Amino acid sequence: MSSDFETYEQDFGTITAEVTNKIGKIPKLSGEEKTQLVLNVDKQLEEVRELLEQMDLEVREIPIQSRAMYTTRLKSYKQEMEKLEKDFKRSRIAYSDEVRNELLGDDAISSEGQRAHLLDNTERLERSSRRLEAGYQIAVETEQVGQEILSNLHTDREKIQKARERLRETDANLGKSSRILTGMLRRIIQNRVLVFVLGAIILLTIILAIYLNLRSH
Repeated sequence: MSSDFETYEQDFGTITAEVTNKIGKIPKLSGEEKTQLVLNVDKQLEEVRELLEQMDLEVREIPIQSRAMYTTRLKSYKQEMEKLEKDFKRSRIAYSDEVRNELLGDDAISSEGQRAHLLDNTERLERSSRRLEAGYQIAVETEQVGQEILSNLHTDREKIQKARERLRETDANLGKSSRILTGMLRRIIQNRVLVFVLGAIILLTIILAIYLNLRSH
């Protein structure tokens, strides 16, 4: 599982390095060349988003005791992605302002404040979206922890029930053994009484025989 995460990390590093280099070139270009580069960067950023989604799925499958390290790394990658998107937006705005300045001259300057305001609003929306996403991730992780706790409780309950069943079986066996021992003791006592009675009869018989024998003489 962690090997897949590390593979995504390598792809992430390669693509983001290319994107960073291309973003730095955008303000220096113009015309069709700049348009194509903007489209290319936008496509690569989409690939980066897909990689982050895959890494997020991988992290959720990692055991809780090992998840913290990967969660921290993923968080740093998401922050890096946010910075790239901001830099890309700034480079696109600079590109648009340059074209407007060439076409409209001083009239294009009045739109700069509006664009700055629009960018600020966009960033606010993105921050709100990130907070919602973070809340969702916390809720998912909490649900997973809850499910694991319930699973552990269910396992413990089964163990307790099995222990109770073994205890009942042990009690039953002890009761059975006690009854057997009581019966054996009773038979032993009966046998001893029988032996004593037989011995007494034999002794009396011998004494009677001796008496009769002496009397006849």
